[in-house]
Amino acid sequence: MAAALCGLECVLCVGCSRWAWKRLAYVGAYDSEAWPQATAEELEPAPRVCRVVLAIYEDDLANPNYAPAGGYRMDSSGVVKRVPYDQIPHGRCPPYLIYVDREHKEVVLAVRGLNLVRESDYKVLLDNRLGQQMFDGGFVHHGLLRAATWLLNREADTLLDLWLELGSEYKLVFAGHSLGSGIAALMTIVVVNHRDQFGGIPRSQIRCYAIAPARCMSLNLAVKYADVINSVILQANLSQDDFLPRTPTPLEYIFGSIFCLPCILCLVCMRDTFIPEKRKLKDPRRLYVPGRIYHIVERKFCRCGRYPPEVRTAIPVDGRFEHIVLSCSTTSDHAIVWIEREAQKALDLLKDMVPKTAPPEQKMSRNLSLEQEHKNALERAVTLDIPHAVVAATGDHGEVTGAAPSQGQEGTTSSNASKSSGRTKWDELVDKLFTRNESGNLVLKKDMNTADG
Repeated sequence: MAAALCGLECVLCVGCSRWAWKRLAYVGAYDSEAWPQATAEELEPAPRVCRVVLAIYEDDLANPNYAPAGGYRMDSSGVVKRVPYDQIPHGRCPPYLIYVDREHKEVVLAVRGLNLVRESDYKVLLDNRLGQQMFDGGFVHHGLLRAATWLLNREADTLLDLWLELGSEYKLVFAGHSLGSGIAALMTIVVVNHRDQFGGIPRSQIRCYAIAPARCMSLNLAVKYADVINSVILQANLSQDDFLPRTPTPLEYIFGSIFCLPCILCLVCMRDTFIPEKRKLKDPRRLYVPGRIYHIVERKFCRCGRYPPEVRTAIPVDGRFEHIVLSCSTTSDHAIVWIEREAQKALDLLKDMVPKTAPPEQKMSRNLSLEQEHKNALERAVTLDIPHAVVAATGDHGEVTGAAPSQGQEGTTSSNASKSSGRTKWDELVDKLFTRNESGNLVLKKDMNTADG
């Protein structure tokens, strides 16, 4: 009996030691080690967008107080509107900025990240329950969707007027950091599904850059919109990168317990050890990082000092940053100042590695490979039986995962009615994706999946 207990104790000790080693020795870079390297052309907007988000913190761009290395590199005359907290009623969303980048032909709407001393930002985060908000065949964060809809109701006309005035060659770019990244990503989905409200802007002219993104949408939506949404994640520390894209714990729990964040991460880490990957993928309510992921890796395991940053990119389906790494520096890589600096450093290195003028055939080949990668990810999601996953259709890739024609027609009818009051009501357009059951709750329309396919 004693020998059996001793053997059981040894097995338990070995099992716990193995678990601890795998957790403590796991490096965030392992998740992206098989991904291809990003090109300079793909990464080029990332540091530029970071600087636009940083500019929200400035009262006057001509006399900046928090300028990054090299300055903002922005034309202060291009700032159309900067909206601080005191101009946002009831704290419906964080401060934001509308900027026209004439050099790169972009109209940018940027949203700042969470302010830890602002109660209104916490209200946006806490306005959610697991599985509360269905949207476009999946689940999203309820508070972030409400903030995105409110912001579109307020600024969609401004964005449309700018785009029509500047010309159709301009891109419409939504950007955000942390809390703002979720709002920007969900605004992008709403606009993509109702492009008729933006003068019929092509899907290829809409982009979103989510910096240090929050988990705000279910896996099928994260893959479906990977051709327009790009997430940028930094790993500058030895083992752990930004904690926010990794933890599946709902945002309202994370920031509601910010003063005990290490405890929450440890408990989630232990819990997820016993949850099979297949079970996670089958849960349609589980939220993920949106879109294509760009992983900036600067530190490597068991190597001293910093290395030139590498940028890897992919549209992962399974193993989508599910590992929580226990580390004493889980929050430092979340700062947008660090992300801007490392992204710019990585971009400069990539530019030095390629010829000054890339052959047109090479650019075309890379564009085709990005389209094929998106289609492969959609097919992979269907193969893994991800709830509500859609299959890539044949034809123009820009329309593969867009709104169905019937939705566009419904949006046109809605716009005619809503514009009688002079403005498009984006909350009404969002409701077009749903119907209400007998209890009065929003449920997904039955024909949505068929239309999307």
